[in-house]
Amino acid sequence: MNKQLLLICTISSFILSCNNWNESPSLSTYVGGEIINPKGDYVYLLKDDQLLDSVTLDSNNKFLFETKNIYAGLYTFSHVEFQVFYLNPGDSLMLRVNTLDFDESLSFTGTGSKNNNLLIELFLLNEEEIELIPGYYKLAPIHFEEKLDSLKNIRLKIYNEFVQKNNPNDNFKEIAEASINYDYFSKKEIYITANERRKNSESYHAIPEDFYNYRNNINFGSNELRSYFPYYRFLFRYFDNIAMRGADQNNNYQRNSLSHNCRKIELIDQKVTNDSLRNNMVMNITGRYLLNCNKKENQEKILNLFLEVNTNKNHLKEIKELADASMRLTPGSKISNVPLINSKNKIKKLHTIIHNPTVLYFWSSTSMNHNKNIHSRVSELKSKYPEYDFIGINTDSNYNKWMTIINKSGYKTNLEFQFENVSKSEKKLVIHTINKAIIVDKNGTIINGSVNLFNINIEDSLLGYLNQ
Repeated sequence: MNKQLLLICTISSFILSCNNWNESPSLSTYVGGEIINPKGDYVYLLKDDQLLDSVTLDSNNKFLFETKNIYAGLYTFSHVEFQVFYLNPGDSLMLRVNTLDFDESLSFTGTGSKNNNLLIELFLLNEEEIELIPGYYKLAPIHFEEKLDSLKNIRLKIYNEFVQKNNPNDNFKEIAEASINYDYFSKKEIYITANERRKNSESYHAIPEDFYNYRNNINFGSNELRSYFPYYRFLFRYFDNIAMRGADQNNNYQRNSLSHNCRKIELIDQKVTNDSLRNNMVMNITGRYLLNCNKKENQEKILNLFLEVNTNKNHLKEIKELADASMRLTPGSKISNVPLINSKNKIKKLHTIIHNPTVLYFWSSTSMNHNKNIHSRVSELKSKYPEYDFIGINTDSNYNKWMTIINKSGYKTNLEFQFENVSKSEKKLVIHTINKAIIVDKNGTIINGSVNLFNINIEDSLLGYLNQ
């Protein structure tokens, strides 16, 4: 599931051997199934963000992993999107999923399926509450807790009935209980955040100390849960809030500021006892900050703190590379002269196509809705700011498919290009989100190296430069 995908997986490539399985009892274990509407040729199996194995889909879009080398615990299945599941040695677990409706269509059969169908049921309950819960965040603390306890009791009833009927092992019970408890804890942290934002309004509530009692039950070093989304997500929300609580706050204090992110890293370093968990969290925070920061001196400061705290050598290499690329996108820097392909299938360097103040935006044929929306947004901005050129860069590698879309859609071919080397160019320009845009002047000097094309703030940058 995309929303379960941790930033560490977006920043990191799969760097470990496909044969790096842990030693364990020699029971044959099988994981297989069928992918409906596949979006690629491969299926991946991971453990704690480490790639264990990969298999190719057959002609019927089916796959099968077989191994004798696993321990009981959580694993991850990946085919474009991700889903966590539970395995015991000796399981023969089959799954079926439709990529057009990944989470809701996923189902399990075979040995081990009951455990996994319970985890899916608990997850989907949380999804169903997404639209319901925001209405609770304006309630007084005692009334919010009443609503939240009612939702938790529904889960506990389902879980307790499952345990009585199926008698799962203690390891699985720990994971299922964590799913319930840490989802509950997360909603409390969101309440604290939402209430804090209303601090100067009449709807703000003083939160009693006993509201925070659940924090006494936090495990800051679970090896079993360290890559489990409900646990991982809660810890981020928790550290985000306690970093706020300990800060010298004023009306301008921002959660995306350098000081706040450094404070979170320091608190994680103090409290989290599992090295892998701590390293992953610190990398996540550092990576997110670097991707969205436009000040080189701030990027250098958080990088230095990261280097003090994180002990994972692979993380160090990746964050240094990301920091170097991000620093080259700070205002005043010259944009990288990456090679592009034009509509005549000729290579053009980026610098040679910039003649006026320019907005570079990015799109892919994998999402036609986004393709239409982003070009519509560009037309809107172009009508307001005709002084700018708006150049679209396609991030696919199929020239003919790209040109078919260009011609059918009636896009201006002189303002549409394609990366000549997608992976290298995306790294150099730090393309981490489909809505990213880069603003440069007529000389290719960066005005804003990372701005959301759909965010109204982009107009501040566009207008600000024109008014200089």
